[in-house]
Amino acid sequence: MSRILNAINTHLRRDLKACRRLRQISERSISCTTQRRSEERDDGAGALGKRLKDTAETVIIGGGCVGVSLAYHLAKAGQKDVVLLEKSELTAGSTWHAAGLTTYYHPGINLKKIHYYSIKLFEQLEAETGQAVGFHQPGSIRIASTPVRVDELKYQMTRTHWHPTPQFLIGPEKIQELFPLLNMDKVLAGLYNPGDGHIDPYSLTMAMAAGARMYGAQIYNPAPVTGLTPTSDGKWDVQTRHGTIRANRIVNATGFWARELGQMIGFEHPTIPVHHQYVVTATVPEVKALKSELPVIRDLEGSYYLRQERDGLLFGPYEREHNMVLQDSWVRDGVPPGFGKELFESDLDRIMDHVEMAMEMVPVLKNADIINIVSGPITYTPDLLPMVGPHQGARNYWTAIGFGYGIIHSGGVGKFLSDWIMTGEPPYDLIECDPNRYGKWTTVPYMCAKARESYGFNNVVGYPKEERFAGRPTSRVSGLYELLKDKASMGFHAGWEQPHYFYKPGDDTGYKPSFRRTNWFGPVGRECKLVMEKVGVIDLTPFGKFVVKGKDSHKLLDRLFANTMPKVGVTNISHMLTSRGRVYAEVTITQHAPGEFFLVTGSGSELHDLRWIEKEAADGGYEVDITNVTDDIGVLGVAGPNSRKVLQKLTEEDMSDSGFKFLHCKSIKLAGIPIKATRISYTGELGWELYMDIKDMAAVYEALMEAGQEEGIDNFGTYAMASLRLEKGFRGWGAEMNCDTNPLEAGLDYFIKLNKPADFIGKQALLDIKAQGLKRKLAYLALDTDNIDPEGNETIWYNGKVVGNTTSGAYSYTSQQSLAFAYVPIDLATIGQKVEVELLGKKYPATVIQEPLVLTEPTRTRLQKKAKSRA
Repeated sequence: MSRILNAINTHLRRDLKACRRLRQISERSISCTTQRRSEERDDGAGALGKRLKDTAETVIIGGGCVGVSLAYHLAKAGQKDVVLLEKSELTAGSTWHAAGLTTYYHPGINLKKIHYYSIKLFEQLEAETGQAVGFHQPGSIRIASTPVRVDELKYQMTRTHWHPTPQFLIGPEKIQELFPLLNMDKVLAGLYNPGDGHIDPYSLTMAMAAGARMYGAQIYNPAPVTGLTPTSDGKWDVQTRHGTIRANRIVNATGFWARELGQMIGFEHPTIPVHHQYVVTATVPEVKALKSELPVIRDLEGSYYLRQERDGLLFGPYEREHNMVLQDSWVRDGVPPGFGKELFESDLDRIMDHVEMAMEMVPVLKNADIINIVSGPITYTPDLLPMVGPHQGARNYWTAIGFGYGIIHSGGVGKFLSDWIMTGEPPYDLIECDPNRYGKWTTVPYMCAKARESYGFNNVVGYPKEERFAGRPTSRVSGLYELLKDKASMGFHAGWEQPHYFYKPGDDTGYKPSFRRTNWFGPVGRECKLVMEKVGVIDLTPFGKFVVKGKDSHKLLDRLFANTMPKVGVTNISHMLTSRGRVYAEVTITQHAPGEFFLVTGSGSELHDLRWIEKEAADGGYEVDITNVTDDIGVLGVAGPNSRKVLQKLTEEDMSDSGFKFLHCKSIKLAGIPIKATRISYTGELGWELYMDIKDMAAVYEALMEAGQEEGIDNFGTYAMASLRLEKGFRGWGAEMNCDTNPLEAGLDYFIKLNKPADFIGKQALLDIKAQGLKRKLAYLALDTDNIDPEGNETIWYNGKVVGNTTSGAYSYTSQQSLAFAYVPIDLATIGQKVEVELLGKKYPATVIQEPLVLTEPTRTRLQKKAKSRA
């Protein structure tokens, strides 16, 4: 048996309490010496040693790497009164024992920016602060040992070329050159990021703390927060045993204490500690003999990372879902008092499969001696992403919590939040990390199931259209879920189950992800044909839905939205902009009664948009009542040329073109059930959206399906809707428009009323942008592809250079070709321009075409009427 296995067996037989005392790994690692502890405190007796400030602009609670980074960035940006409160010692929690990996890589588009900034900060922090950070940059390689993994690397490369991140797809020879200790038998390719590496978490945090103090921030420890009290003007009284600070805002950066701090003000943040283990070896002769430091490797099939640690190796696995351990007792009972720089007992049985795979990939491990095993808590959210930004439901309460990868996120998140706090808007779109993506449906059982799944998902294949099924369904199901769950492939949208596409006899059913067209392709085409030729029904319940009414409702919305407000009984599409003129949200607005407005937004934007609206209402002192009715109202979309015939059978209301005009809303009864019907359709075909009590959905749905038999009625899902909306040239929020784009370059001019009297947010910025002229524009592309379609965020090439990126894409079943929206320079946005779109490492020819490819039903009807009048 190998020496490492013998060492593991020795550890398993060793007294577990003794294991917990093994702390010191190396000079650069997680050691927690008496000298360092005394440096962090103002005196050695645990007393604060200085008087707290009475007031602060921002109070950051938590002294890990993320909280300290925010203090550093805010102070450096010029904020005068920045206070950080740490309950015990800086780095206590997850920071001190972290493995310290740093990488440019992230599959998320804008999270790449977070990683990029962090590394660039780490490179210069020592020179700025005078504090060593122990930053090593030998690079890293993600190893692909199966063909599907090679596809995954190519998929990620297509999303990297238009970013500044240095990243390369390399072959086995280059991998062997960079990491000569690898067994190359199974290695097919690698994703190489030069500049990646690892950093000493303790030294990094101390350097940022030194920088924060240098720029004027105050750091107090030990200073646990004992209470948080909101004031009537939106400030906070932050209570400690040393006194109270009146803060303009507070930031929860407390790591695995985040739930407890949130509970002080009524929040149940969905964060949970996970046991993460890594192993450190003694000197390995083959490693010591190397002339340069080995790059970090991530064996995706083996689900572990491995890097050089001095002259030995450090190996950290992510266990399978059934093996990994949650510290769920902390969710129930809270973190044990005094826990901070402690470790869990190691359990090497859990990681034996990974150890064996690592020894096969890196054979020198077989003869290595273990000198330490670290098992410590890291915090997970249900989807593995952190919760970053202002929180809906409490004024001026921000979170920076849930970091599974806090070291690499720390620098970028500190800068991101600092910019947002200083300017009042996010510097770029990062909605995937918005704390408001969770809601009351995020229960503890759901959180635990998803955290367990997410930990195991660290190294699974990242497919397009990815679905993850643990913890589903939540309590958030529409009135149709039981009727449809066995007939469709369901997707997850902000807690809701929503059909992606429906099965028919003979279909290849089930979730079968792929980087190419897969089993959904045929059924989606069938559903597109249904909507274009007959009539289809879709469950749209996940839309976010708000009622805004009161004395100042019109005034508030006129300030928030760039479009004019619709008249009573009329609907329009409006956009909330940031002060820089970026698109914060797209919302459908209907005025149901004088001063009573009904707002509808996307499922993933519900609390994101509600927070923005509530903030403006509170800050501006508007007399309004804002109610979130998302969970109370069910929504059905009915679309297609036969939709009017079906609805007319069930109501006495005149559903004709003249009786029920486009973008109008009426209260009707459908099969005797009260409905708010709006003539609008996101497919671009003749259609209506029907809003009803969610308890009435099944009855309305069954009445529609029975009444529409002669008209060929059937179900369709969100995949078909996405294809149909792209054919019609409809922009999508989160794709063609977000906080990275302005509405003029997105082609939303029709909805932006620059001449309306109200001084809406972003108006002046748009006037300036218009005067300066656009540098890029959204183009509509037709692609010549094979068995693959664009999804969005692929790289656009022209004459061998990167010139832009796609925003969304799909197959057009009407024209039988792939379509995509893409941002390109103005001079490349002209009709007929040829470019290339990279898909899975291959460049496909694409042509800028006139949009839309298929006219919407209202436009077709209008043109037909004009033609008849001319005749």
